[in-house]
Amino acid sequence: MRNASSVDTQAGVVGTVAEQWAALALSNVVQQYPNKLDHLLLGPDDLREPQLLHPAFYGSYDWHSAVHMHWLLARLLRHYPDLSAAAAIRQRFDTHFAPWAIEAECAYLQRPGSAAFERTYGWSWLLKLASELTRWSAVDADARRWAQALEPLAQAFVTRYLDFLPRTDYPNRSGTHANSAFGLLFALEFARLRQEPALARAVEAKALAWFADDVRYPAQYEPGGSDFLSPGLQEAVLVLAVLGQGEFRRWWQGFEPEPHHLVRWLEPVRVADRTDPQTVHLDGLNLARAWCWGQIRPALSPDLQEMVARAIVVHREAALPHVARSHYVGSHWLASFALLALSE
Repeated sequence: MRNASSVDTQAGVVGTVAEQWAALALSNVVQQYPNKLDHLLLGPDDLREPQLLHPAFYGSYDWHSAVHMHWLLARLLRHYPDLSAAAAIRQRFDTHFAPWAIEAECAYLQRPGSAAFERTYGWSWLLKLASELTRWSAVDADARRWAQALEPLAQAFVTRYLDFLPRTDYPNRSGTHANSAFGLLFALEFARLRQEPALARAVEAKALAWFADDVRYPAQYEPGGSDFLSPGLQEAVLVLAVLGQGEFRRWWQGFEPEPHHLVRWLEPVRVADRTDPQTVHLDGLNLARAWCWGQIRPALSPDLQEMVARAIVVHREAALPHVARSHYVGSHWLASFALLALSE
């Protein structure tokens, strides 16, 4: 591994933090309780333990967090192959990405009442995990095997996106799981990487239909008390991914909030209670803002780039000390957003 004090310019994480977050994620993905299920009970026979319902993604408090903590482990090991936890990560992936476990996850999607399961936050994170394994597959035989095992579940969510997007007319602009821009972003990444043109076209069409005409975004209305995403910045990242830098610059000229409202995005938010599962979302918001600003900064004016660079630093500083030290309502997921903020 690189010297622990250095920063990996490719993965963007400090080696010692990678060790800490890997250990945290390994513990989380097998912690079955407490567990917040997205599970519709149709009768008494549907009362089952999380691990029986979801043999691949039963830990980390809820299904989507289990998925993105697996993504964290995959990204860390891809960039830090000499992690002390490397063997344990590979063993855990062998178990959770076993074909039978993924088959059970696919079967769950087919049960009555599961059409909206994890829509679209969990869908997008599953495709993000699949994208990570695909990139890693180029250099790692185990990753190729895990990517192949995960493929049926990834394709199940591709199918769901292709069914859902044509019949939904309005975006969800919340700062929580249902945010439409977030859900589209990782789907677009997967579609382009895996050459899924139908999915890419569907995502791009919705992104433009929903967000291309937005002007003078009301940043003063953010954040909500349980936000872990910035609806406005999330939208901007998606539009950048769809349009590219040149067209994005023109779009941003109309979209950019008024200067006295823009400051709401440049200053980190306060987190009053990190034992509250909703309030601790605001730590995630600080990390998500840093991630989003990092994505769009190269396409902004030089003056704003300088302001944004400072904003990224202070948002990271506000949240990173709490990633691993937080109550479980935060520590089961915050490391994933910290890794986004540092490595993308």
